[in-house]
Formats: sequence, C-alpha cells, structure tokens
Amino acid sequence: MRLAMQLSLAAALFPAALAAAQAPAALKPFIQEDAPVLVLNNVRLIDGTGAPARERVRIDIDHGKIVNVQSAMLRNAFPPGAKVIDLTGRTVIPGLVGMHEHLFYPLPDGGPGLLPLYGEMADSAPRLYLAAGVTSARTGGSLEPYTDISVKQAIDAGAIPGPRLHLTGPYLEGAPAIGPQMRELTGPDDAARLVDYWAAEGATSFKAYMHITPEELKAAIDRAHAHGMKVTGHLCSVGFTQAAELGIDNLEHGLAVDTEFYPGKKAGVCPGQRPPQQAMASFDIESAPVQAMIRDLVSHHVAVTSTLAIFESFVPNRPPLTEESAARKALAPDAWSAYVTTRAAIAEAGAKSYWPALLTREMQFERDFVKQGGVLMAGCDPTGYGGVLPGFGDQREVELLVEAGFTPVEAIHIATQNGARFLGDDSVGTVAKGKTADLVVIEGNPAEKIEDIEKVETVFKGGIGYDPAKLRNSVAGLTGIR
Repeated sequence: MRLAMQLSLAAALFPAALAAAQAPAALKPFIQEDAPVLVLNNVRLIDGTGAPARERVRIDIDHGKIVNVQSAMLRNAFPPGAKVIDLTGRTVIPGLVGMHEHLFYPLPDGGPGLLPLYGEMADSAPRLYLAAGVTSARTGGSLEPYTDISVKQAIDAGAIPGPRLHLTGPYLEGAPAIGPQMRELTGPDDAARLVDYWAAEGATSFKAYMHITPEELKAAIDRAHAHGMKVTGHLCSVGFTQAAELGIDNLEHGLAVDTEFYPGKKAGVCPGQRPPQQAMASFDIESAPVQAMIRDLVSHHVAVTSTLAIFESFVPNRPPLTEESAARKALAPDAWSAYVTTRAAIAEAGAKSYWPALLTREMQFERDFVKQGGVLMAGCDPTGYGGVLPGFGDQREVELLVEAGFTPVEAIHIATQNGARFLGDDSVGTVAKGKTADLVVIEGNPAEKIEDIEKVETVFKGGIGYDPAKLRNSVAGLTGIR
C-alpha cells in the first residue's frame, strides 16, 4: 500500500520521471524515441485510407496505441507526462504492410554446373525492412521455414529488431521443383499433409508455386481453408482463372506470370516463364479475354500482389544506377559485384528486351484490376538476380505504383491498408484512434513527390521509434552473407 501511494504521489509531482522506457534492452542501440506517451505535433498526415493528405495534424500515442488524431490547431491540452515532438514539414504515413517479402536472398553464382542457392538473411533482412518503414511483412514463400519461425519469435520477444512477420510455409511446388531448396509434391494427399504439418508448426499462410498441379493446388487450398488460413500463388502450370475457380485467395506478381493466354499452354503444365512473358509483352490488356479474367478474379474476391520493383530490375538500365548507392552499402562486395555484372548484361541486350513493354502491360493490368474493384496489395520480392533488396524495394514499389498511374495517396493505401485487411489485422495499416502506433515519419511530402518516401526519419513500431540509419549501419555489407 505504501509503495502504491509513493508511486501515485510521484506520478502527480513528476509525471515525466515515471515515463519508463518501453524498449527491451536488446533493442536500445536502434531506438530514437522511447517515451511511453508521445505527441507527434504539426504533422502532415496520409492516413492510409486513400483520403487526401491533411495538414497540421496532432497524433497522441500512449504505450504503443494511438489514442487521438486531431487538428493541431485546436490547441487542446497535451496528455500528462507526454513527450511532444514538433514535426513541422514532416509527413506521417502508416507503417508499410509488405505482402511479398522474403528473408532469403540469392547467393552469388557459383559457376557452371553448380546449383542455384539462396541464403537466409536472418540478420540483414528484418533490419532493412524496418528501416524502410515496413512494420508488417508477409513472407511470400519460405526456403528455411524453421529459421523464419525462429526469427519471428526473436522479433516478437524483443531480442532483435524487425517487422511483424506473417509467415508462409515452405513453397508448395510440383515437379520439377525449381531449385534444390524446394521439395517436390508427390500428389494431392502430399499437399494436404504438408499444409497440416506446417500449420501446426507455425505457418500462418501458404504459397503455391510454378509447377503445382491443379489437383495439388485444390487439396492445399481446401486444407488451408480448413485451418482458417489463406493461399497465395506464383503460378505457371495453373492459370489465374482456373486458380480462382479452385478457391485461391491471392495471386502474386500479376498478369506477367499468368500463362493462360499463351497459345502453347497445355492443361496443368508450366510452359516456362519466358515464352508466355514474351507473348504477353505485346498482348492487348483491353482485350475481352483479359478483361473477363479480371472480372472473374474480382467476383471470386481474389487479391493481387503488385511486385513492380522485381519486374523493373529486368528492364535495361532501371532503376538508375545513381539511385542504388544506399543499396550498395547494404550489400556484401561479392553480392554487389554479381548484381552490377548481371545488370550490365541486361543493358547490353536491351535492344532485344521485352521487359520494358511487359512492365508497361503489367502496370496497365493493375490499374484495370483496381478500376473493376479488385484488391491490389504491394511487396518487393527481393529475389531474382539480386536486383531488389528488402525495404529499399518496398519503397521503390510504391514509387512504381505512382508511375503506373495511381496517385501517391492511392499507392500508399495499396501498400498499407489493403495488405492489413487481407491479413485480417485491423490494428495496423491506417492512422486512427485505437490503432497500433505503427507509423513512418518522412522528411518531405510524398503526396506531392512520391520519391520522398525514401526520406525516412523515424519508424514507429508499437509506439517505439527506431532510427533507420542505426538499423542499416548495423548490417552494412551483410546482405548476401547473413
């Protein structure tokens, strides 16, 4: 009783003194703001709903929750003991919700006759995501599922920094598997068994891959739905229309990987990626078959994940190499060398490349999909030949959505609220009273200049403000190694 009275008296006399730090000790090296009660004052707010930006807004945060969003002009009293931060000239957006992320990255090519391998970036990837403002991330396929689960547990326990992870199980891949780190399904019963096993182990969703058969996909979808989980897919053997009929919840990448319009497509067989993509580069997106497919996806409530950043990496001389200096600091020297070597080869073959046209077609497809009521989400897919990095790619993805024709606030809505809703996590994705304080403070105005989304000053996750520079510096030169 005496202790309680002492604490009560101290709170009345010295409220700020009792503002104990929130962050666990292991996270303190990365923290910029740690007061339990905060006021972000005089901010420009893009709230994630698609509504226009609001000027001179005040956001009150109490122990990780947003307790008030109001005009800073009202001059209402600040909460007792609050740390007030004047953010005039800054913009606040919700934490990005990355919907096609990975914790692995391509290892340098070992040479002729050696296998293509990906390494788990258990240290670098989570920090790079968080530094870029990605506070929630769904992995779009796992190569080391137990490592992914352990990393998520360490983040949740406050032992290491990183976003809120939503984990897919191992790739549900048919035969032939597209790499030695993937298991080949042996049939529908095997697909159902793997879903049951990984649901019990800690996966929260599943991803079907290129050579899965229609029967295997159907079995996986039915078992996942029985567990209350969703299935997405980077498909090839199964077209989008058929996948929607089978009950899939989400499709990755968009039209650039849909093979159903390729003349040489055989039922249940993947014809490879390049021939259909070459054909799609000159396909009419306004044609009746494509528009019918879009309507079918919308009617079946199938979401699409935009991954424009990974597609751009195959377009000659994009993005401009001068913009890659930050990514270079993150990469191991061998990884940077491998990246620029492949990039140069893509540029040399630029005259014959179908990728510029394919990127344009993909952007048009995504606009039409949204116009017809489809739910578009965003992710960066840091794979390919290493041309896209965690976090950096998520920022670039939002910029490319604007290039595709969406307004900046629409692009931010796609990259925040849409993903949160799909994940069933209504606590994040927008900035409003009662939400978790997952916020990104940006120097500048991305509503007018979307490139300002790269100017991240502070990333709040659960009300704790992380320093992007400290996060990135802690893993500088490690991407491609660990």
